[in-house]
Formats: sequence, C-alpha cells, structure tokens
Amino acid sequence: MLVLALDGGPLYGVIAGVAVVCVVVGIAVDKLIAAQSQASAKAKVAETIARAETDARAAAEKVRVEADKSLLERKATIEKEIEDGRNEVREAERRLQKREDLFDRKEEALTLKEQSLGKQAEQLKGREQNIQTRQADLERVIQEQKDKLFQMTGLTPDQAKSELLVKVEEDARHDAAKIVRKMIETAETEAKEKSREITLMAVQRYATEHTSESTVRTVAIPSDDMKGRIIGREGRNIRAIEKVTGADIIVDDTPGVIVVSCFDKIRQAVAVESLERLIADGRMHPTRIEEVVEKVKSEINDKVLKFGRDAVLEVNLRGLHPKVSEAMGKLAYRTSYGQNVLRHSIEVAYLCQVIADQLGLDGTIARRCGFLHDIGKAMDHEMEGGHPKIGMDFARQFGEKEPVLNAIGGHHADIPSTSFYTPIVMAADAVSSARPGARRESMEKYVQRLTELQDIALDFRGVNEAHAIQAGREVRVMVDANRVNDDEAYLIAHKIAKRVSEEMTFPGEIKVTVLRETRAIEVAR
Repeated sequence: MLVLALDGGPLYGVIAGVAVVCVVVGIAVDKLIAAQSQASAKAKVAETIARAETDARAAAEKVRVEADKSLLERKATIEKEIEDGRNEVREAERRLQKREDLFDRKEEALTLKEQSLGKQAEQLKGREQNIQTRQADLERVIQEQKDKLFQMTGLTPDQAKSELLVKVEEDARHDAAKIVRKMIETAETEAKEKSREITLMAVQRYATEHTSESTVRTVAIPSDDMKGRIIGREGRNIRAIEKVTGADIIVDDTPGVIVVSCFDKIRQAVAVESLERLIADGRMHPTRIEEVVEKVKSEINDKVLKFGRDAVLEVNLRGLHPKVSEAMGKLAYRTSYGQNVLRHSIEVAYLCQVIADQLGLDGTIARRCGFLHDIGKAMDHEMEGGHPKIGMDFARQFGEKEPVLNAIGGHHADIPSTSFYTPIVMAADAVSSARPGARRESMEKYVQRLTELQDIALDFRGVNEAHAIQAGREVRVMVDANRVNDDEAYLIAHKIAKRVSEEMTFPGEIKVTVLRETRAIEVAR
C-alpha cells in the first residue's frame, strides 16, 4: 500500500494513510482485547480457586463430621459388644455355678446310694447263704420223699417217669381234644350257616323233577312166537341184529321180554328202537334188519345233535364248539345210578350259577363249568381212564379255558383245584346227586358201602359198635365211656368223618354221630 501511495499521487496517499491508521487501530484494539481477556481470565481463575478452596473446606468439614459420627457409632457398637460379652460371661458363670451345685448334689446322692447298695449287698449275701441252706434242706427232703414214695409204690425212677409221661400224654390229648372240639364247633357253625343259606338259595331257585328217566334195557314182545322170529333160522336174525347194532340181545325164558345189553348207551338205544320197530312191523329178515337199524341210527344221531343244541340253548352258553355240543347230546342216553347225565349236567350248571352269584363270582363261567363237568362220560367207554381226565383232554382240544378245564378234571378231586369254580362244581354236583329221588344204586353196591362205612368206624380205639342208618347217610358209633371222654368223642367223630371222605365214594354227605353213655347201676336188697 505504501507503494501505491507513492506512485499514485495524493489519493493513494490518503488511502495508504487510512490503511496505516486502521492497522494501528486494529493492533491497539487487539492488544486491548487481549489485556481485558487476560484480566477476566485471571479474575475467573481467582474466583474458581476461591470457590474450590471454599468447597474443599466444606468437604473437609463434612468428612470430619462424618468421621466423628462414624467413630462415635463404632465406639457405641464396640461398647455394646463388650457389654454383651460380659453378659454372656456372667451367664456362663451362672450356669457353671448351677452345674457345679447339681454335680455336688448328685455326688452326694451317689454316695448315699453307694452306701445303701453296700448295705443291700451285705443283706443279699446273707439271704443267698440262707437260700442255699434252705435249698440244700429242700433237696434233702425231696430226695427223702422220693425214696419213701419209691418204697411205698415199689416203682423204680424209670417206671415212675414212664407213668408220668403217660399221664402227661393223656392230659395233653384231653386238652387237644377240647381245643379241636371248640375249633370244629365254631368252624362248623359258621360254615354250615353260610353253606346252608347258599345251598337252600340255589335249590329253591332251581327246582327240577325229583325222578329222572333211566335207559331202557328190555323190549316187550307180544308172544313167545316172536322170540323165535327174532332169533331166526339158525340164529341168523339175532346175529344180524347184534352185528349191525353192536349190542348183545339176550333171549331167555323170561316171558314177554328180551334184554338188550350194551355198555355204549347210544348203541343200546339204537338196538332197542330197532327191535321195537321190527316187532311192530312183523317183517324179520337180515336185509330188513339192516334197513331199520340204519334208519334208526340216522334218527338217533339227529336226536343227539338236537339234544346237544337244546341243552346249550337251555343253559344259555355261547361259543361252544359243535363237537362239544354233540358230545353233550350223547349224555341224554347216559345214566348214572338211574339219573340222566344230561339233565344232571343242566341242573349242576344252574346250581353253579346261583352259588357263584351268591359268592360274587362270574355266574357265566360257573354255569359253563357245571354244564361241561361230566362231558367225559360221553366217551369214557371208548378210552382208558376216568371221565374227569377224558373230559378235560377233550375240552382242551376244542379251546376251553383253564377254569373250565380244572373244573372238569378236578370235580372229583382227581387234580388240585386252581380256581374257585372247581369247589363250586363239586358242591353243585353233590347237591344234584344227593337230592331225594335223583339216583338209585344196586343192592350189592349199597350193602358194600354200608359195610365199608361200619368197618371204618370200628377201626378206632374205644369204639364198641357202629351201625349205618338212614340208607347210609348216617353212621351211629357207640364208644366205651370208661376209655373215651366227651372231648375225645368229638375227636373220634372228626377222624371217622375224615377217613370216610378220603377212602369212600358216595353222593352227598354222611353224618357221623358218636354216642357215649355212662350208666350207674346198683341193686337194692
């Protein structure tokens, strides 16, 4: 700018001067502003320092106050802890003092007890010596009494011991008989009441006819001339009948009848029916015989199937195999002591259901068990073994379950019972067989059963007489009153009943009555 003022004339000089002035003024202003800023900053710094010092003094005062307060609190806490410690120490000292007093009292009491025990020990020692002296005296007296007793009785010690053992044995047997009598009476009373209730309920709810049909064994003929025609020339007719029927035809001197004998009741029925038709028809030759027999066989087989189906419907059973139903139909031609086995099976089925319902068991299973229990009798003439095992094996082949199989195989106690239904079948079977008019038996078997019953009763010690009465339903036993007391009489009755159950086969039940009588007889003169 100075150059412009020099080279440009007066205007440029003025401008340059103004510029210089401005520069100078700016510099002065800057200096002034810097001085003022520096003074203001110094004032602010001084103010900040003063405020900081004031705050520091206040904070220091606050810290001092808080420190004093904390120190006082800590001091109070320490003093409280010290006081608590002193209290605990005083309490511990008090307890210790109390324990020491207690120990002193216990020690004093123990000392007194020890002194007392010492006195008692001395007394016991004296008593022991006294007892030993008395025991020696007692043993001596007992030995003297034994010696006198042996001298008086003339027995040796072994003999006296034997007699004593015999006496003890008799007393024990007497006591055992009393216990057995009491237990049996209690058990029989409870069992009889319950069984009587259930049995009467079953019999009342299922009532059937008192007599059952028996298989026909004889055929009536109009005249003796018909006997000759049945025999035929040189016996060809009777041989033809026996050949095609499998039954034995017995023609003897009995007027008006001929006898048909066959173990298979169906063959027997075929022979009887065929003979009746041949006699009614009048034509009697081998060809005609074969025609009639074949026709009757077909009709009997149809009847067997019908009897089986009707019986299954009557007892309301489902799921029976047709072969099982057919086997049950065959029982319509089978009898046991005159009782029709099929009707007996139906009766047992309903009795089993009633008993099972009373006991809270499944009536359907019980009815099935009762219905099938004698199925083995339909084929026992064809196989070896008893009908329970045969029937069980047959039913197993056609899918019967275990409760039914056990009832079939065990209703005569041939195998152990594994379900509640087997004893039910046994009870129902006995009820059905023993009811009045249900069965009849031959005179030989009847007499044999009565004799066997009396022999079992006579086999017991003290029994004088035994008599079977009421058609073998009861046995009266008379015992020697001098050898058997009242309690032993009950024991003898129990043992007889047990042997009869184990060794004899009989329908229903047999009552055992033991009679003991003492008579005092004196003659006045």
